[in-house]
Amino acid sequence: MSTTPSRGVAVITGASSGIGEATARALHAAGFQVALLARRVDRIEALAEELGAGALAIEADVTDRDGLTVAAARVRAELGDASVLVNNAGLMLLGPFSSGQREDYRRMIEVNLLGAITTTEVFLDQLTAAGGDIVNISSVAGRTARAGNGVYAATKWGLNGWSESLRQELLPDVRVTLIEPGVVATELPTHITHDATNTAINELYADATVTAADIAEVIAFTISRPRHLAINEILLRPAGQA
Repeated sequence: MSTTPSRGVAVITGASSGIGEATARALHAAGFQVALLARRVDRIEALAEELGAGALAIEADVTDRDGLTVAAARVRAELGDASVLVNNAGLMLLGPFSSGQREDYRRMIEVNLLGAITTTEVFLDQLTAAGGDIVNISSVAGRTARAGNGVYAATKWGLNGWSESLRQELLPDVRVTLIEPGVVATELPTHITHDATNTAINELYADATVTAADIAEVIAFTISRPRHLAINEILLRPAGQA
């Protein structure tokens, strides 16, 4: 177990890029030890090396419970009990509802919703022991649906409902915060497999003014509040987003 003084141990899924990577940087800078979980191990290893002491890279897939169990054991053994869990791993595979997109639908449900639920279940004993925080990264799409984002919206609406139930179950020992960003400049839209949708969404994101670092700053602020205060939900958009 690490003996490096810290404000706690933060576990971040999807830490290889975007909001996850930015959150790892922000929390490490704020004094947390950080466990970087992602499938792209080369990226998180490079990030851990850059951050230095108190950063641990662990290859993990949020759809693989056995792998997450191994990851949780490593976090406990090498850093200590997790006191913060940021459920950031997610996919935004937008497109018209059709059989041609069925694999995308399955992946989004498994990663965006079941992935967050499973990761939380695996780390819950550590978070409870530490009196910690769970931060679930949702989306504006968890509040409003539109043509072409139905299953993505369903995963985020589901995440929102589960987060509120979990908040009530775990209070006052573990705080649960839901973060719902609008358009953020990340690689998220580049994974869209439907060609026309990919083109349209990437054009929209090309003008994004909100960065992953902006969201990370909000997360760092939220979990730094005194324990008697819980910030349960934050909806944020670029100032120019309708």
